[in-house]
Amino acid sequence: MVRKFAGALLLATALTVTLAPLPASAATGAPAAGVPAAMTAAGSAEAAPKLIAYKIYFGRCKDTCRIKVRVTNKSRKTLYSVNLNARLKINGRKAGSCYDYIGTIRPKRVRWGGCTVRTRTLSTLWNRWLDGEIRYDKDVNTVVHYEYYR
Repeated sequence: MVRKFAGALLLATALTVTLAPLPASAATGAPAAGVPAAMTAAGSAEAAPKLIAYKIYFGRCKDTCRIKVRVTNKSRKTLYSVNLNARLKINGRKAGSCYDYIGTIRPKRVRWGGCTVRTRTLSTLWNRWLDGEIRYDKDVNTVVHYEYYR
């Protein structure tokens, strides 16, 4: 990730140095005459590849909530150090978060990860739902981190 940032920074610096006096066509969005289309500002930023797909499943979700995630490696690369962070919200209010280390996922394979949220806030919200004071709408935001080598 640091290499990508350093490369993008180096490219941006080179573009500003070589293209300091911009022609009038740059203001209209058309590429300059001597500059290839790949070197313009629009083509310089490259998005990171999306190598995974995941689906969220709920287990028991009362005063404790079990969150299960199926992570699929869509690429032909082996993914190392795959981690899962999950943030549970009930009615838009943060009820807790949890973390799980999934491990290595080989190409075109599936691994499961899961964690359990046990917080005082979650227990309080469950008790308020039992008393009929609130609704109990569950929502989970998950982030899956991974590393791979080219």
